[in-house]
Amino acid sequence: MLFKRYEATPTELKADIGQAWNRMGMLFTIILYILATNYYMTGGLRLEEWARNVLTYNVFFLPVSVAILLHTKAYPGHYPARRIAVMVNDFAGLSYGIIAGCVVMLPLYAVILWVTMGNGFRFGRRYLIIATFMAQISLFAIFWLTPYWQADPSMVATLSITALIIPHYGYTLLRANDRALRAAEDASLSKSRFLAQASHDLRQPVHAIGLFLETLRRTGLSREQRVIADRIDRSLQGVARLFRSLLDVSTLDSGTLKAEIEPIALGQIFAELEAQNSAAAAWSNVDFQVVKTTKIVRCDRALLTTILQNLISNAIKHSIDGKVVLGCRSAGDRVMIQVCDNGEGIASEHLMRVFDEFFQVRERGDPDRQGVGLGLSIVKRISALLGIEVAIHSEHGKGTSIKLQGIELVTDVAPETLRAKRFDPRLPLKGRNVLLVEDDADVMDAMRDLLTAWGCEVDAHSGLPDRMRAGDYDLLITDFDLGGGVTGEEVVAVARAQMGPDLPALILTGHDESKVRQMPDQPAVTVLKKPIRPAQLRSTISTLLLHSKSAGA
Repeated sequence: MLFKRYEATPTELKADIGQAWNRMGMLFTIILYILATNYYMTGGLRLEEWARNVLTYNVFFLPVSVAILLHTKAYPGHYPARRIAVMVNDFAGLSYGIIAGCVVMLPLYAVILWVTMGNGFRFGRRYLIIATFMAQISLFAIFWLTPYWQADPSMVATLSITALIIPHYGYTLLRANDRALRAAEDASLSKSRFLAQASHDLRQPVHAIGLFLETLRRTGLSREQRVIADRIDRSLQGVARLFRSLLDVSTLDSGTLKAEIEPIALGQIFAELEAQNSAAAAWSNVDFQVVKTTKIVRCDRALLTTILQNLISNAIKHSIDGKVVLGCRSAGDRVMIQVCDNGEGIASEHLMRVFDEFFQVRERGDPDRQGVGLGLSIVKRISALLGIEVAIHSEHGKGTSIKLQGIELVTDVAPETLRAKRFDPRLPLKGRNVLLVEDDADVMDAMRDLLTAWGCEVDAHSGLPDRMRAGDYDLLITDFDLGGGVTGEEVVAVARAQMGPDLPALILTGHDESKVRQMPDQPAVTVLKKPIRPAQLRSTISTLLLHSKSAGA
């Protein structure tokens, strides 16, 4: 346990580095103090014995401090053994300085208190207790080895008691702070759980409405009726974006989101984003252009798509009658993705806050816009998780450019191996047998009607049919939460056990997509978050069938 590496928060990593730099600064301060005091006492540059002894130790201590700094940078993380070893080194050096310098070096006692409290405030109450214990050992060693201190035990007792009282007070403050943090975290988790559940419950009817609306469009509407349907769809997508943002925020707050890094083809993601945002761009009379690319990067596909979708939606919303461009370029072994628009831009005084949660630039007389100011904060938080740097440049009245920098370029993966996963919404669905498992009656009806309108033969159930044979179905579509403790993962497992392991499977969920993606026993399962646009649903089904054995792959 002592020599094990534990994951450290960004604050802890910063504290480790900060402590290492502080040690270097304190070392040079002590050296300057020794030289200045020696000069004051001797009136010249001749070093007295105490000064030579303490300086000799500090010269030896310097490379040790540099080594600690380099090791902390090279091996970041929470290493209990390293922290304890560093404390032993610090207290030993301070003790030697006071023993060798006697009264002259007594001010180092303040540094002993500083080191004790610093370890506690940086790393927590446990390290404060350890540091306090080491400080008492240091004071005892100084008393035992210094005749001057032995002659004045009352002073030693005073210093020892002080070195206990101050850390005890610090311990009390840290405990109160920890309790307050836990209460805040509990409140945040409760909020996140509420948002996640509310988002899930509301996404179901929104998902069903979207599917019913697409089916309605296929019933021979008049031109005027089609315009009304388009307006309903436009309003519905605004609600859907809000729910997606709420779910993303609750997932990030929960701390359960993990990146799944893999080689991905940017061209495929760009094509999907172009298809998904073309209608929204047309509604706003925005010229949405995507620069084609064949680059392959190493990143999390779903999280990168979420980042870009938020940036594109934001750009379209603020560039009515304007232009939005999505593209990328490489420099060395890194790729930079850029989303540009020539919209209204952002004033310089607001640029520092655009990534804050719920912040929106609102001026008197500005038109109302959909959204609550979560999109860019989600971009910033997911980018930090992926190690991507986000840079924004904007001029009021001229437009905005946002860059995602530092994405790893992949050159050792053949493009052909990823090109097979291309985005293909055109594969005919007529005659395809689809097994639909959905416990929500409205969603089931909407899915069945839409799939039937696309030409599929749909067998809809609230649970798995009793008997299935290989060849009965070309595709399985299932909800994730089916009630009674049954999940979509179990449905996929049972269906593939009876119909073969190559059965294409699509899971729809109103929860965090990353939780559903972690299904090691069921590979090649596609997951989509509700509410899903019909165009995205059809293209996903087409791609699944294209690469299944039943599609002749």
